[in-house]
Amino acid sequence: MMTMPTIWLLTLFSVIYGSLATHHFSRNLQTLSSDSNDQPYRTAYHFQPPKNWINDPNGPMRYGGLYHLFYQYNPQAAVWGNIVWGHSVSKDLVNWTTLDPAIFPSQPSDIKGCWSGSTTLLPGNKPAILYTGIDSMGHQVQNLAKPKNLSDPFLKEWVKFPQNPLMAATSDNNIESDFRDPTTAWLGQDGHWRVLVGSKRRTRGMALLYRSKDFVNWVQAKHPLYSTKDSGMWECPDFFPVLKNGQLGVDTSVNGDHVRHVLKASMKSQDYYMIGSYNAAKDVFLPDKGFDEFVSRYDYGKYYASKSFFDDGKKRRVLFGWVDESSIEADDIKKGWSGIIGIPRAMWVHDSGKQLVQWPVVEIEELRTNPVNLPPQVLKGGQLLQINGVTATQADVEISFEVSKLIEAEVLDNWTDPKILCSQKGSSIKSELGPFGLLVFASEGLQEFTSVFFRIFKYQNKNLVLLCSDQSRSSLNKNNDLTTYGAFVDVEPLHEKLSLRTLIDHSVVESFGGEGRACITARVYPTLAINDKAQLYAFNNGTSDVNITRLSAWSMKKAQIN
Repeated sequence: MMTMPTIWLLTLFSVIYGSLATHHFSRNLQTLSSDSNDQPYRTAYHFQPPKNWINDPNGPMRYGGLYHLFYQYNPQAAVWGNIVWGHSVSKDLVNWTTLDPAIFPSQPSDIKGCWSGSTTLLPGNKPAILYTGIDSMGHQVQNLAKPKNLSDPFLKEWVKFPQNPLMAATSDNNIESDFRDPTTAWLGQDGHWRVLVGSKRRTRGMALLYRSKDFVNWVQAKHPLYSTKDSGMWECPDFFPVLKNGQLGVDTSVNGDHVRHVLKASMKSQDYYMIGSYNAAKDVFLPDKGFDEFVSRYDYGKYYASKSFFDDGKKRRVLFGWVDESSIEADDIKKGWSGIIGIPRAMWVHDSGKQLVQWPVVEIEELRTNPVNLPPQVLKGGQLLQINGVTATQADVEISFEVSKLIEAEVLDNWTDPKILCSQKGSSIKSELGPFGLLVFASEGLQEFTSVFFRIFKYQNKNLVLLCSDQSRSSLNKNNDLTTYGAFVDVEPLHEKLSLRTLIDHSVVESFGGEGRACITARVYPTLAINDKAQLYAFNNGTSDVNITRLSAWSMKKAQIN
């Protein structure tokens, strides 16, 4: 343990960048570029293909005792293009085996690309894929594919419907280039299937609704399920029920007074959601009070184009999301890959009914090894507490804080976007209550570090908890995106502890605040804090002491991925 005055943090965070640090950065960049076997940023337990480009997760499902994950994949390069549906299978959502691409351009309706879509289990447990194809005219149309052999649990071969496409944009609304990403379909009590397709009209984003009795002949409804003005194109929509009470999931076709419905849309580089009800008679979505527009997000960092499915084995709703790189394209090409999938998350409605909760699936804990448990203790202002005995580049850390002097919280006069607030008040800016949290991927002299921390404010006489993931000092390579992310966490620090769980995986920092009420995912590429040179700390740069009530950390074993 090291105890230092707050000025130590302030000074070191600000001035340690000098010619020596620049020399180290240049030397390491040359080393990494010249040695293709050195992959300090490749993940150990997050899903990614052996090489090349990946983006949206597509059609996750459970079939034949196996989990199937499809994904947008370029088999030829580490940049977007030549998109096919990659395919991997798993018994546990942790270890994955790659298979040949499931869908690739071969018909006039998808000859220029096989874009995102979803799977639906038809009666008799028969999977079907609806996906967006780019036809020979460059228009976006919706296509159908089914397994060639249902007795094959790997579903290695898929057969496209000869009469594809099943859905095409009508010429009067001029949306041929904004008509994509069909959802998992749901079956209404009238025996008709429904599916949503993301779209927009001018600047109004929407989820177009289609109905079918046979899953082949689809008719567009007169009105969208829901739309919002000035939101732009809705990509990768998702629509599913969640229980009002409890953490279990339900099948996508379930409706009734015991469930709420979640409508999610990917837009403006973020995944937004609303909670509300689904009026099946009118085929419309009615947001709950407070959800009149898209404000809430799955993740306040780098997380996009997510797709959920109902896991009928564990009776849960599971979410996959694409985590893009923060490095420049030239660096992606050098390392030979780009993009990963976030840790699968179980998802349910919080007891308050006001938000979703997300938590890494329990299976990921099977990778935990060499536990380190520190006793409860006071973390004084300006103190760094090193967490030893853990592989700092490949870890799972859970820490909880307790604050006793909330009367000293800094007053926030005006409501501010949390991302902006975290940018203005990073880990080197002290206040009475915060910042306190974790320093991950920290180099020996703290030339590099990524900080994930809480800060507490008073706003309109109420306590307001801010969670930040500050990448501004994460790397000496300034070509990277060093954006700082932030989210407010709906917790009351007077009555409950401030909990933080952070999954650390070579170039990923995936954080869950308030037991999953706020999630922030970041990508970082340190040049010094790599491999065995990285260090891990708990820190408090506020002027008031905070109590660590729990600190448990584990090294994570490498998963068998592709």
